[in-house]
Order: sequence, then structure tokens, then C-alpha cells
Amino acid sequence: MNGESRKFIFDALQAVEGYIDPPDALVFSTLLHKQQQDGAIGGLAEIGIYYGRSYFLLRHLAGPESKVLAIDLFDLEGDEDGAPGQYRRFLENGARLGLPVDHQLVIRGDSTALRPCDITSRVGPVRFFSIDGGHHLHHVAADSALAMACLADHGVIVFDDTFNPAWPEVTVGVADFLRTHQDRFAAFCMTKYKTYVCRRTFHATYAETIRQAPDLSAFERTDTTFLGSPVVRLHDPIRRRMLYELMRRSGMRGLSERAYR
Repeated sequence: MNGESRKFIFDALQAVEGYIDPPDALVFSTLLHKQQQDGAIGGLAEIGIYYGRSYFLLRHLAGPESKVLAIDLFDLEGDEDGAPGQYRRFLENGARLGLPVDHQLVIRGDSTALRPCDITSRVGPVRFFSIDGGHHLHHVAADSALAMACLADHGVIVFDDTFNPAWPEVTVGVADFLRTHQDRFAAFCMTKYKTYVCRRTFHATYAETIRQAPDLSAFERTDTTFLGSPVVRLHDPIRRRMLYELMRRSGMRGLSERAYR
């Protein structure tokens, strides 16, 4: 990863309210860079935008030549005049980051009501699909089926909040998806917050990419299994996390990336 992208992740992006932490931001970067290296083309999509932290990360990493679709109800923080405050702040974040939002690549609605063509007609087959929408079982079931139907052969699906005890049905939904489609899909990487899935034909490629990535050398990488498939687990050591948080909260956000070198 170049210095510009690290600066974006650890500095500019941190001004956007959201939940993607350095380990996953660096995994996103690693996987998208690998796809670009291999000429693995396709659009990108995210269900569950909030105020856009991970969406704008995808925009920055994918570059202007790739289409990134945002899907969300955008129903948070309604203004007194009825305008959707969440959507307004999302647009403002894009303008501030120099990544203005293309309204034609935003779906403001319930992801569980979408058809695959609603996505592919806008961005084509999807090479990177992030799922962080509704956290109940029927949401995960619908969103995973939608992602699978839109996915390019070399595509990656990222599930957020897997194994989070606050949202147990996410874990059930991801496990159901992988067990139902175990002949075609498998997890290849796990972090504290996310599970990364691809088709079995690309499993070894993506798993080895995670194992060998220089930008992930700050993390403890261990091999485990999930539903019969080998998975690389990334652990964020507490000493690095504490150093990062101390620097960030002390006003040294621009230098905080040194904690993950």
C-alpha cells in the first residue's frame, strides 16, 4: 500500500463516524490491491452505509474507474424539515474527502427487497460486496443471497459483526449461508469484527494473499478452521491497539498509522 492510502485510512477517514478499524481497513486494501494486480475487474457494493466510513474507504481504494454502489435506508436523524439527516451527512463527508457521491450509485431503500439486477444494472458483476445491513437472521439471509447472485467469479463477500455477542443472529446467518453453499463458498479470513468469504476456486489465492501481505505484518496471523475450511485469523495485539488509541485520542491521528507498521 502506498503512503497516500495509509494516510487516508489513519487520518482523513477517521473524521467520518463509523466502525471499520485498522485491521479491516488494511484487509480491504490488501484484497482490492490483489484484485487490481490480477486484472480482476468488477463493481463494488455495500449494504449498510451509516455515514460512509467503509464506503469512502472502498471509493478511495478502488479508484475513479470503479463503480461503488451504496445501499441503505438512510433513515437516521431526520431534520425538522423532514430532510434525511443521515443522507445529508453522508453527502457532506464525500464532499469533504474529495469523493463526491454519485446519486445514480445510491439505493435508498430496504436491501431485502432488491433484485440482483438492481445492483448489476448499475455496477455490473460485483468483485467486492460488503454486508453490514440489518442484523437479524432474515436480513442476513436475504443480503447474502443477493450478494451471491451479483458476485463476479473472483468476488469477495464481507460479513460484518460476525461473532459479535450483541448480534447473535448474524453469526447464525453467516453459518447458514456457508453450510448451504459449502460446495461453492468458504471463509478464508476472519478478524474480530468481520468474516471474508469467496468461491472455493479462489480460496487458496485469497488466503495466501492475507498470509503474505506486508501491510498485515503488524497483526498476529494464525490458521484455524471454520465449517471445515481453513481460515486465516488476524488478531490485533492489545499493545498495538492501545498505542493506536492513545495517539488518536491525543491529537496525533496523522501519526497513528505508525502503530501498525
